[in-house]
Amino acid sequence: MTRYRVTWHELLAIEPSLDEVQQHAEVLARGYNEPRNATFMGHTAEITPAEVVETYADGIAQGARLFLLFQDGALVGDADLRHMRDGRGEFAFMIASPGAQGKGLGTRFALMIHTVGFRELGLGTIYASVVGHNTASRRVFEKLGYIVDNSLAAREYADEPDDVTLALTATAFVPAHASAIAEMQIEAR
Repeated sequence: MTRYRVTWHELLAIEPSLDEVQQHAEVLARGYNEPRNATFMGHTAEITPAEVVETYADGIAQGARLFLLFQDGALVGDADLRHMRDGRGEFAFMIASPGAQGKGLGTRFALMIHTVGFRELGLGTIYASVVGHNTASRRVFEKLGYIVDNSLAAREYADEPDDVTLALTATAFVPAHASAIAEMQIEAR
């Protein structure tokens, strides 16, 4: 399987090896356990660094495309494309530190990962499931061009019955973000 590295100005997204995940597992665990992030991700129990590595290993085994997100060399979060089948998949992301949230990082990293999903992986539609009160994530998805989608196909990706499901097609995304896409460098690792 080809793993990707995406650079865009000071941002870097990599599909890591498990050794790289291990190196960053403590920072990721802190991000997952940050109370606001934990609420939006729907977990109540503390996640350990070992569980982070196990989650990544399980995701990779299931065909997910998992990314570590760096700004100026510092890990700031992660993102993934998962449950991919029949030209569709689901996107999720986390900017770990509350101090780094709300500054456009999520949107820029999401642009990078969606570019990989649509251009490199050939997905036609990417879905997202968002906790209803997570307005910050909703704004990120709206900036990308997502629309609310309550179809059966979209609802398959809902984590909880009251989550909002959203959808974005390659035909809507690529032309709307062509200038940003042209600035990115995508390479195989």
